[in-house]
Amino acid sequence: MSLLLDSLFNSVAYGHLIVDMLNSQRSVLLTYWSTKLGMSNTTLALITMIYLWVASLSQPIFGWITDRFGKSRLLASGGILWMCVLFGLAPFLPISFAIPCLILASLGSAAFHPAGVMHATLRGRTRMAGRETTAASWFFLFGQFGYFFGPIIGGPLLTLFGPQGLLILAGLALPIGLNAAWQLRKAATIPVSPQKSEVVKTPRPAVARGFLVPLAVVAALQAWAQQNMITFVPKYLSDMGKTAAVYGLIAGLFMGGSAVGNVIGGSLADRFGKKRVAMTMLALASIPLFLVSIIGWSPWLYLLIPLAGMFTGAVHSIIVVLAQRTLRSGMALASGLTLGFMFSAGALGTLLSGPLADRWSFPPVFQMTAALVLLASLLTLFLREEAKQSGQRIGNE
Repeated sequence: MSLLLDSLFNSVAYGHLIVDMLNSQRSVLLTYWSTKLGMSNTTLALITMIYLWVASLSQPIFGWITDRFGKSRLLASGGILWMCVLFGLAPFLPISFAIPCLILASLGSAAFHPAGVMHATLRGRTRMAGRETTAASWFFLFGQFGYFFGPIIGGPLLTLFGPQGLLILAGLALPIGLNAAWQLRKAATIPVSPQKSEVVKTPRPAVARGFLVPLAVVAALQAWAQQNMITFVPKYLSDMGKTAAVYGLIAGLFMGGSAVGNVIGGSLADRFGKKRVAMTMLALASIPLFLVSIIGWSPWLYLLIPLAGMFTGAVHSIIVVLAQRTLRSGMALASGLTLGFMFSAGALGTLLSGPLADRWSFPPVFQMTAALVLLASLLTLFLREEAKQSGQRIGNE
């Protein structure tokens, strides 16, 4: 695929890989620290919510800066390097300081994502004859592979070396951040003043509240379901006496399945329609999620967990591209608003799920998660296909 040979696309794709590789350490680290501090599931959910809200609520701000002042190069590469520094520092601090340091590191993720997904989508339009959903899905694939490999690597590093072992992952971010800064200089060839952004002149659809509301609800339910699994599956397995290596592997398999599903969903959506693919994938997701809730510890989890990730992850790029086409804002701001909303919704959902897990244990929470994706599948009936995005602002250097 020509897109994968494009150096500019690769710079943001590998940036996404390392950013989410570091982001994925949150669930493993918090599970590790919760055992030492005796954290309740409610506390674990609260810290997760704060981390995700810091990362998500600031994304629209970084997206606006990208569109308004053309700082995509600075924000994309700087976000990677910011995470490199703070994730390298956190393991050497006392836990009471390490957790705030971890939360501050999430600002790097917030700075990177709007600019990164904007460049990835634009490269799909220009290098893949308008197949923007497929391009976005490949960009998200790299990020989800980061979530896949992150716990698989981070779990054993924690077991062998403690939190200091994660310095190895932080060190990988340095050359990737510098490469992004170098490659994204090419985006500076589009001249623009700080007051005006280049506009791609194509017909623009009207924004209908009847479309945005169900899209937002579907996005929120999908994000809630994914964050429930990312946050609570490691703790569920830890409570059953499994080691960091085991629950790190299982957490990684969920995100690995999500990564594969994202590419499958993006490709199918460009061929068969976004609404139809989203409805099917979310409905299928309810099956493995429900089975996870009833079988306890079993080798079948090594199959069911990645299947749950694959079906829930298949709609991620569909939601983002639909929002990019519809929201009346610059592309980076639209991306930031969408991703920020999804992360925030997932964080809030996790905060609600934490007390339920304390009161009822994890299986009922996983059953509720299956119900969430089934409801999201039904709500896709209210979505509609949109014409190609227009009047879309392009953030420049």
